[in-house]
Amino acid sequence: MSFFPGKDPAAGDVYACEAIAHVVVPRTVDLGDGFSVRRALPSARSRMVGPFIFFDHFGPAEFRAGTGLDVRPHPHIGLATVTYLFDGEIMHRDSLGTELAIKPGEVNWMTAGRGIVHSERTDTALRSSGSPIHGLQMWVALPQAKEEMDAGFAHHETAEFPMIRDNGKSVRVVVGSLYGEKSPVPTMHETIFGDVTLQAGSSLPIDAGHEERALYVIEGTIDIAGDKFEPGRLLVFKPGDRITVTAVTPAHFVIVGGAPMDGPRHIWWNFVSSRKDRIEQAKAEWKAGHFGKVPGDEIEFIPLPDK
Repeated sequence: MSFFPGKDPAAGDVYACEAIAHVVVPRTVDLGDGFSVRRALPSARSRMVGPFIFFDHFGPAEFRAGTGLDVRPHPHIGLATVTYLFDGEIMHRDSLGTELAIKPGEVNWMTAGRGIVHSERTDTALRSSGSPIHGLQMWVALPQAKEEMDAGFAHHETAEFPMIRDNGKSVRVVVGSLYGEKSPVPTMHETIFGDVTLQAGSSLPIDAGHEERALYVIEGTIDIAGDKFEPGRLLVFKPGDRITVTAVTPAHFVIVGGAPMDGPRHIWWNFVSSRKDRIEQAKAEWKAGHFGKVPGDEIEFIPLPDK
Protein backbone atom coordinates (compact mmCIF):
# COMPACT_ATOMS: atom_id res chain seq x y z
CA MET A 1 0.00 0.00 0.00
CA SER A 2 0.92 3.64 -0.19
CA PHE A 3 -1.12 6.23 1.70
CA PHE A 4 1.16 8.97 0.47
CA PRO A 5 0.13 11.24 -2.43
CA GLY A 6 3.17 13.53 -2.38
CA LYS A 7 6.57 13.66 -4.02
CA ASP A 8 9.87 12.26 -2.74
CA PRO A 9 11.36 13.84 0.40
CA ALA A 10 14.42 16.04 0.29
CA ALA A 11 17.84 15.29 1.70
CA GLY A 12 18.70 16.79 5.08
CA ASP A 13 21.63 18.85 6.27
CA VAL A 14 25.20 17.61 6.50
CA TYR A 15 26.20 16.53 10.02
CA ALA A 16 29.61 16.33 11.60
CA CYS A 17 29.52 12.58 12.26
CA GLU A 18 31.75 11.01 9.62
CA ALA A 19 29.93 7.68 9.82
CA ILE A 20 26.73 9.23 8.46
CA ALA A 21 26.60 9.60 4.69
CA HIS A 22 23.51 11.81 4.86
CA VAL A 23 20.29 12.46 6.72
CA VAL A 24 16.93 12.18 4.99
CA VAL A 25 14.19 14.50 6.21
CA PRO A 26 10.94 12.77 5.19
CA ARG A 27 8.24 14.61 3.36
CA THR A 28 5.09 14.65 5.50
CA VAL A 29 1.49 14.74 4.36
CA ASP A 30 -1.49 15.12 6.71
CA LEU A 31 -4.34 12.97 5.40
CA GLY A 32 -6.88 14.43 7.83
CA ASP A 33 -8.12 13.69 11.35
CA GLY A 34 -4.53 13.95 12.59
CA PHE A 35 -3.36 11.01 10.46
CA SER A 36 0.02 11.85 8.91
CA VAL A 37 2.45 9.88 6.76
CA ARG A 38 6.20 10.49 6.46
CA ARG A 39 8.09 9.04 3.47
CA ALA A 40 11.84 8.52 3.90
CA LEU A 41 12.52 6.26 0.87
CA PRO A 42 12.92 6.74 -1.98
CA SER A 43 14.65 10.10 -1.45
CA ALA A 44 16.69 12.51 -3.52
CA ARG A 45 19.99 11.08 -2.24
CA SER A 46 19.04 7.53 -1.23
CA ARG A 47 16.93 5.62 -3.69
CA MET A 48 17.56 2.40 -1.73
CA VAL A 49 19.23 1.09 1.42
CA GLY A 50 20.05 -2.57 0.84
CA PRO A 51 16.85 -3.96 -0.73
CA PHE A 52 14.63 -1.33 0.94
CA ILE A 53 13.24 0.87 -1.82
CA PHE A 54 10.27 2.36 0.05
CA PHE A 55 9.86 3.43 3.68
CA ASP A 56 6.71 5.06 5.09
CA HIS A 57 6.09 5.92 8.76
CA PHE A 58 2.40 6.49 9.49
CA GLY A 59 0.81 7.79 12.70
CA PRO A 60 0.61 7.76 15.61
CA ALA A 61 -3.01 8.75 15.25
CA GLU A 62 -6.41 7.91 16.69
CA PHE A 63 -9.30 7.18 14.35
CA ARG A 64 -12.59 8.54 15.63
CA ALA A 65 -15.61 6.23 15.95
CA GLY A 66 -17.02 5.57 12.50
CA THR A 67 -13.71 6.22 10.72
CA GLY A 68 -10.67 4.11 9.90
CA LEU A 69 -8.09 3.13 7.34
CA ASP A 70 -9.34 2.40 3.82
CA VAL A 71 -6.61 1.50 1.36
CA ARG A 72 -8.67 0.10 -1.52
CA PRO A 73 -7.45 -2.86 -3.64
CA HIS A 74 -4.36 -1.96 -5.66
CA PRO A 75 -1.62 -3.94 -7.46
CA HIS A 76 2.10 -4.60 -6.91
CA ILE A 77 4.85 -6.27 -8.94
CA GLY A 78 8.57 -6.96 -8.38
CA LEU A 79 8.70 -6.40 -4.61
CA ALA A 80 7.71 -7.66 -1.19
CA THR A 81 5.75 -5.44 1.17
CA VAL A 82 6.59 -5.44 4.89
CA THR A 83 3.88 -4.13 7.24
CA TYR A 84 4.89 -3.63 10.89
CA LEU A 85 2.71 -2.01 13.55
CA PHE A 86 3.56 -0.33 16.84
CA ASP A 87 -0.10 0.27 17.70
CA GLY A 88 -3.50 -0.54 16.25
CA GLU A 89 -4.67 -3.22 13.83
CA ILE A 90 -5.06 -3.52 10.04
CA MET A 91 -7.09 -6.10 8.13
CA HIS A 92 -5.16 -7.42 5.12
CA ARG A 93 -6.91 -9.04 2.16
CA ASP A 94 -5.27 -10.09 -1.12
CA SER A 95 -5.93 -11.79 -4.44
CA LEU A 96 -4.50 -15.07 -3.10
CA GLY A 97 -7.52 -15.26 -0.79
CA THR A 98 -5.67 -14.18 2.34
CA GLU A 99 -7.77 -12.43 5.00
CA LEU A 100 -5.83 -11.72 8.18
CA ALA A 101 -5.46 -8.95 10.75
CA ILE A 102 -2.00 -7.71 11.65
CA LYS A 103 -1.32 -6.50 15.20
CA PRO A 104 1.65 -4.75 16.88
CA GLY A 105 4.95 -6.63 16.72
CA GLU A 106 3.74 -9.02 14.01
CA VAL A 107 4.90 -9.07 10.39
CA ASN A 108 2.91 -9.33 7.18
CA TRP A 109 5.35 -10.18 4.39
CA MET A 110 3.60 -10.13 1.03
CA THR A 111 5.62 -11.14 -2.03
CA ALA A 112 4.20 -9.58 -5.18
CA GLY A 113 6.44 -11.27 -7.72
CA ARG A 114 4.73 -11.18 -11.12
CA GLY A 115 1.65 -9.59 -9.60
CA ILE A 116 -0.71 -9.39 -6.63
CA VAL A 117 -3.59 -7.17 -5.50
CA HIS A 118 -4.36 -6.32 -1.87
CA SER A 119 -6.31 -3.98 0.37
CA GLU A 120 -5.71 -2.78 3.92
CA ARG A 121 -8.56 -1.50 6.03
CA THR A 122 -9.75 -1.00 9.58
CA ASP A 123 -12.01 -3.89 10.57
CA THR A 124 -15.71 -3.17 11.14
CA ALA A 125 -15.60 -3.92 14.88
CA LEU A 126 -12.76 -1.43 15.47
CA ARG A 127 -14.32 1.14 13.17
CA SER A 128 -17.46 1.32 15.30
CA SER A 129 -15.55 2.33 18.45
CA GLY A 130 -12.49 4.12 17.04
CA SER A 131 -8.93 2.84 17.23
CA PRO A 132 -5.25 3.89 17.21
CA ILE A 133 -2.87 3.43 14.29
CA HIS A 134 0.94 3.66 14.19
CA GLY A 135 3.46 1.72 12.14
CA LEU A 136 5.71 1.25 9.14
CA GLN A 137 5.06 0.20 5.58
CA MET A 138 8.21 -0.84 3.72
CA TRP A 139 8.94 -2.42 0.37
CA VAL A 140 11.97 -4.55 -0.45
CA ALA A 141 12.99 -5.10 -4.05
CA LEU A 142 13.29 -8.67 -5.27
CA PRO A 143 16.49 -9.93 -6.95
CA GLN A 144 16.26 -9.84 -10.73
CA ALA A 145 16.00 -13.64 -10.91
CA LYS A 146 12.97 -13.55 -8.57
CA GLU A 147 11.07 -10.55 -9.89
CA GLU A 148 8.62 -12.78 -11.77
CA MET A 149 8.20 -15.43 -9.07
CA ASP A 150 4.78 -16.56 -7.87
CA ALA A 151 3.04 -14.23 -5.46
CA GLY A 152 2.95 -15.27 -1.80
CA PHE A 153 1.96 -14.15 1.68
CA ALA A 154 3.46 -14.97 5.09
CA HIS A 155 2.36 -13.84 8.54
CA HIS A 156 4.63 -14.06 11.60
CA GLU A 157 3.44 -13.72 15.20
CA THR A 158 5.26 -11.52 17.73
CA ALA A 159 6.52 -14.50 19.74
CA GLU A 160 8.43 -15.85 16.74
CA PHE A 161 11.01 -13.05 16.74
CA PRO A 162 14.19 -13.21 18.84
CA MET A 163 14.35 -10.52 21.52
CA ILE A 164 17.66 -9.33 22.99
CA ARG A 165 17.57 -7.44 26.31
CA ASP A 166 20.62 -6.13 28.12
CA ASN A 167 21.53 -3.05 30.20
CA GLY A 168 18.69 -0.80 29.07
CA LYS A 169 18.65 -2.14 25.53
CA SER A 170 15.89 -4.08 23.81
CA VAL A 171 16.26 -5.33 20.22
CA ARG A 172 13.67 -7.38 18.33
CA VAL A 173 15.29 -9.08 15.33
CA VAL A 174 12.47 -8.80 12.81
CA VAL A 175 14.27 -9.67 9.55
CA GLY A 176 17.74 -11.12 8.96
CA SER A 177 20.53 -11.57 11.51
CA LEU A 178 21.53 -9.08 14.20
CA TYR A 179 23.54 -9.45 17.41
CA GLY A 180 23.89 -13.20 17.01
CA GLU A 181 20.16 -13.86 16.57
CA LYS A 182 18.25 -14.72 13.40
CA SER A 183 14.69 -13.91 12.38
CA PRO A 184 12.39 -16.67 11.09
CA VAL A 185 11.27 -14.51 8.13
CA PRO A 186 12.63 -16.00 4.87
CA THR A 187 14.04 -13.49 2.39
CA MET A 188 15.32 -13.58 -1.20
CA HIS A 189 18.20 -11.18 -0.52
CA GLU A 190 20.39 -10.26 2.46
CA THR A 191 18.08 -8.02 4.49
CA ILE A 192 18.08 -6.64 8.05
CA PHE A 193 15.33 -5.02 10.08
CA GLY A 194 15.59 -4.51 13.83
CA ASP A 195 13.18 -2.80 16.24
CA VAL A 196 15.16 -1.10 19.04
CA THR A 197 14.31 0.66 22.30
CA LEU A 198 16.93 2.24 24.57
CA GLN A 199 16.61 3.64 28.05
CA ALA A 200 18.10 7.12 28.55
CA GLY A 201 21.89 6.86 28.80
CA SER A 202 22.16 3.37 27.30
CA SER A 203 24.13 2.70 24.11
CA LEU A 204 23.93 0.26 21.22
CA PRO A 205 26.75 -0.54 18.76
CA ILE A 206 25.82 -1.02 15.11
CA ASP A 207 28.59 -3.01 13.48
CA ALA A 208 29.72 -2.88 9.87
CA GLY A 209 28.81 -6.46 8.99
CA HIS A 210 26.07 -5.31 6.62
CA GLU A 211 27.26 -3.05 3.81
CA GLU A 212 24.21 -0.79 3.60
CA ARG A 213 22.54 0.37 6.84
CA ALA A 214 20.20 3.10 7.96
CA LEU A 215 18.49 4.08 11.20
CA TYR A 216 15.08 5.73 11.47
CA VAL A 217 14.16 7.51 14.71
CA ILE A 218 10.60 6.79 15.85
CA GLU A 219 10.63 8.42 19.30
CA GLY A 220 13.11 10.18 21.57
CA THR A 221 16.50 11.75 20.96
CA ILE A 222 19.68 9.85 20.12
CA ASP A 223 23.35 10.85 19.95
CA ILE A 224 25.93 9.60 17.45
CA ALA A 225 29.47 10.93 17.84
CA GLY A 226 28.21 14.15 19.41
CA ASP A 227 25.40 14.84 16.93
CA LYS A 228 21.85 14.62 18.23
CA PHE A 229 18.90 13.45 16.16
CA GLU A 230 15.19 13.86 16.81
CA PRO A 231 12.28 11.68 15.63
CA GLY A 232 11.44 11.53 11.94
CA ARG A 233 14.98 11.32 10.56
CA LEU A 234 16.50 8.54 8.43
CA LEU A 235 20.26 8.35 9.05
CA VAL A 236 22.04 6.61 6.17
CA PHE A 237 25.43 5.28 7.26
CA LYS A 238 28.62 4.94 5.27
CA PRO A 239 29.79 1.36 4.58
CA GLY A 240 32.46 -0.10 6.82
CA ASP A 241 32.11 2.14 9.88
CA ARG A 242 31.19 0.85 13.31
CA ILE A 243 28.68 3.17 14.97
CA THR A 244 27.49 3.62 18.53
CA VAL A 245 24.03 5.04 19.23
CA THR A 246 23.39 6.56 22.67
CA ALA A 247 19.92 7.45 23.94
CA VAL A 248 19.76 11.05 25.21
CA THR A 249 16.16 10.38 26.26
CA PRO A 250 14.24 7.08 26.16
CA ALA A 251 14.42 6.27 22.46
CA HIS A 252 12.79 4.04 19.89
CA PHE A 253 14.26 3.46 16.43
CA VAL A 254 14.55 0.85 13.71
CA ILE A 255 17.60 -0.40 11.83
CA VAL A 256 17.15 -1.36 8.16
CA GLY A 257 19.48 -2.39 5.35
CA GLY A 258 21.34 -5.33 3.89
CA ALA A 259 23.45 -6.10 0.85
CA PRO A 260 23.32 -3.79 -2.21
CA MET A 261 20.84 -4.88 -4.85
CA ASP A 262 21.92 -6.50 -8.10
CA GLY A 263 21.47 -3.35 -10.15
CA PRO A 264 19.18 -0.31 -10.11
CA ARG A 265 15.42 -0.50 -9.78
CA HIS A 266 12.68 1.56 -11.36
CA ILE A 267 9.70 2.51 -9.21
CA TRP A 268 6.41 3.92 -10.45
CA TRP A 269 3.33 4.04 -8.24
CA ASN A 270 3.09 0.53 -6.72
CA PHE A 271 5.33 -1.15 -9.28
CA VAL A 272 9.04 -1.99 -8.92
CA SER A 273 11.20 -3.61 -11.59
CA SER A 274 14.69 -3.71 -13.05
CA ARG A 275 13.02 -3.09 -16.44
CA LYS A 276 11.05 -0.03 -17.48
CA ASP A 277 9.11 -2.02 -20.07
CA ARG A 278 7.86 -4.38 -17.34
CA ILE A 279 6.40 -1.43 -15.44
CA GLU A 280 4.68 -0.23 -18.62
CA GLN A 281 3.23 -3.71 -19.03
CA ALA A 282 1.93 -3.71 -15.45
CA LYS A 283 0.34 -0.29 -15.95
CA ALA A 284 -1.51 -1.54 -19.03
CA GLU A 285 -2.62 -4.73 -17.28
CA TRP A 286 -4.05 -2.90 -14.27
CA LYS A 287 -5.84 -0.38 -16.47
CA ALA A 288 -7.34 -3.24 -18.51
CA GLY A 289 -8.46 -5.13 -15.39
CA HIS A 290 -6.18 -8.12 -15.93
CA PHE A 291 -4.94 -8.42 -12.33
CA GLY A 292 -6.80 -10.69 -9.90
CA LYS A 293 -9.64 -9.65 -7.61
CA VAL A 294 -9.50 -9.51 -3.80
CA PRO A 295 -12.10 -11.91 -2.34
CA GLY A 296 -14.29 -10.02 0.11
CA ASP A 297 -13.20 -6.66 -1.34
CA GLU A 298 -14.07 -6.96 -5.03
CA ILE A 299 -16.07 -3.78 -5.63
CA GLU A 300 -13.68 -0.89 -5.00
CA PHE A 301 -10.18 -0.38 -6.41
CA ILE A 302 -7.59 2.36 -6.84
CA PRO A 303 -7.43 3.42 -10.51
CA LEU A 304 -4.14 3.85 -12.35
CA PRO A 305 -2.81 7.38 -11.71
CA ASP A 306 -2.82 9.76 -14.66
CA LYS A 307 0.93 10.45 -14.23
